[in-house]
Amino acid sequence: MTKLRSLRRPLIIYPLAVNFAILIVSFAIIIAIAIRFDSGGPYTDERIIPVIAGAIKREEAGQLSVEMTPELAELQAATPQLWFVVQDDAGRSVSFGSVPQHYASLVGRLSDLSFAQLRDRNPPYHLAAVARRQKTEIGDLTILGHGALSDLNLTVILASNVIVLPIFVLLALTSLVVTPWIVRRSLAGVHRIAREAEAIDAHTRRGSLSEDEAPREIAPLVSAFNAALQRLDEDHERQRRFLGFAAHELRTPIAVLRSKVETSENAETRSLAGDIQRLATLAEQLLDLQRMENHKRRERFDLAALVRATVAELAPLMIASGKTVAVEVAANEPVLGDPAAIERVVMNLVQNAAQHGGQQIIVRVTGVGFEVEDDGPGIPPGERERIFEPFYRLRPSASGSGLGLSLVEEVIARHDGRVDVLDAPGGGTLVRVGLRAEPSAG
Repeated sequence: MTKLRSLRRPLIIYPLAVNFAILIVSFAIIIAIAIRFDSGGPYTDERIIPVIAGAIKREEAGQLSVEMTPELAELQAATPQLWFVVQDDAGRSVSFGSVPQHYASLVGRLSDLSFAQLRDRNPPYHLAAVARRQKTEIGDLTILGHGALSDLNLTVILASNVIVLPIFVLLALTSLVVTPWIVRRSLAGVHRIAREAEAIDAHTRRGSLSEDEAPREIAPLVSAFNAALQRLDEDHERQRRFLGFAAHELRTPIAVLRSKVETSENAETRSLAGDIQRLATLAEQLLDLQRMENHKRRERFDLAALVRATVAELAPLMIASGKTVAVEVAANEPVLGDPAAIERVVMNLVQNAAQHGGQQIIVRVTGVGFEVEDDGPGIPPGERERIFEPFYRLRPSASGSGLGLSLVEEVIARHDGRVDVLDAPGGGTLVRVGLRAEPSAG
C-alpha cells in the first residue's frame, strides 16, 4: 500500500525550517553590522565610571575631593595609568592621575557633555577615554576618565547576545507555536468537510459537502465530489424507479399465472404454485424497498398488538404446513416507527424461521423490541452476518427470494434499531430486534 503524503511537512516543517534559517542569518547580519560600526581597536571600559563616582566626596566648602576607596585602589592597582577628571554642574572639578594636556581645554566644560568615547589613532592609546554623566549622592557628576582598555568587538557580541538572542528565542518559540496553530486553523474547513463526507452513506446520500468551508486550493475537488454525488443520486433514483415499476408491473401477470396454475387440472402445472409464490414474494419485497424510500412514516403504535395481528394472519398457513406459532408478551412499551414496515419485518422473520426447519416458532415481545425463536437446526456463527446480504441463501436448496432478511435489516436500520442473531436456549435460532422507544413527553 502506497504511503499517503502528509501536508504537515510542506505546511509546518518546511516553513519552520525557513523561519529558523532566516532568524539565524538575520542574527549573524545584525552582529556583523554592529561590529562593522567599530573602526577596530580597543576602547576604555565604561565600568570605571561607577567606581570613580563612588570615590568622589564633597568638602564643607563645596569643593570636590577624591577618597581612595577599596574599589578605586583595586582599579588603580589593575590599571596604573588610570586618570580621570570629575566636574559637577556648578563647574567645580577634581582630577586624579596624570591627565593628558589634550583634554585640558575640556576642564570646566565637562558638564556640557553626557556621553563620549574617545581614542587616539595609534597604540598604546594613552589618550583613550570615556565620558559619562553619573547620578551620585552629592549630585550629578560628569566624569572623563582613562582606564583598562577592552575590545569593542567582544562588547558588541556580548551586547548582541543580551539584546538580540532573547528576541531570537522569542521569535523561534512563536514560530513553533503560531505556525502549527495557523495551519490547523487554515485546515479546519478541510476537517469539517471530511466529517461531512464520513456521514454520507446509503441512507444519507442526498447530502453534499459544504463548498463554502473549502479552501480555494481544494474547492475544485469538493465541487467535483458534489457533482459525483449528484450523479450517483440521479442514477440511484432511476434504478429505484425501475425496480418499483418492474415489481408493480409483475404483480398482474403473476396473479394471472397463479390463478391459471391453481385451476389447472394438470398435476405438473399445479406443482408450479411454489415457484409462482416465490415470484410473488420477490415482487412484494421489491415494492417494500420502494415504499421505504418514498414513505418514511413515524408514528406511535402498540408493538404487542401489531405482532399479534401479524401472527394471526400467518397462523393458518403455518398450521397447514404442520408448524405452530405462538405470541408471548414479556413487556410492552409504545414504539415510534412505521407500523407497516415493522409488520413486514415480523412476517419475514416468522416465514424465514418456518422455511429453515423450525416446527415450533415463538414471537416474544420484550418492551421496545421482540424476538423470533425457532427450534430448527440453527445458524452457524460464521454465517450470521452474511444472511442479511441480498439474495444470500444459507442452503442452496432453500426456498425464498433471498431478500427477506436484507429487507429486515434495512427496515430496522431506518428505525435506528438493531438486529442480532443468537442461539436459542433450547437449540435453534433466536433473532432479536431492538427498536426505539417513543420519546417521553416533557
